[in-house]
Amino acid sequence: MDDVELRRQLEQAHPDSFGWAMACCGRDRDDAEEVLQTVYLTVLDGRAHYDGRSTFRTWLFGVIRRTAASERRKAWLRGLLLTREADGLKPQATAPTDAESERDSRRHSLRDALAHLAARQSEVLQLVFYHDMTVDEAAAVMVISAGSARTHYSRGKARLATLLGDAREL
Repeated sequence: MDDVELRRQLEQAHPDSFGWAMACCGRDRDDAEEVLQTVYLTVLDGRAHYDGRSTFRTWLFGVIRRTAASERRKAWLRGLLLTREADGLKPQATAPTDAESERDSRRHSLRDALAHLAARQSEVLQLVFYHDMTVDEAAAVMVISAGSARTHYSRGKARLATLLGDAREL
């Protein structure tokens, strides 16, 4: 793949790539931006090379996942624990409408439920539902067997349904 095509593919995949980077970075926007920048530099300078054995998007999501994991390990080894006050970072906004409040509530419930799943269950569900991948593509991104991915997918959906059902009863 030539440099022009590579850049085009990266641009086309950017919105989904950023969403996946956010998922890999615990929804921390700054960390996700840093990981994605590192990924793009790694890809563009040839340290990560697309070999065509999977779709470009599947390969790229794998690079993002490995880069995010590497960055987490580096931060842990350095002992850096950054804390941020969410209230200080958020601009003051107008009061949300009822529909926005309901949507935010559902989104929050889903994020909470995903956080209570095993890591691999959460990853495979996010790849399949948020990033429109097949379970086999998710397995390639996660570097696990397709059978293992199907098991995590099935168990994750069942657990998520239970968690969300419990949330509705509250």
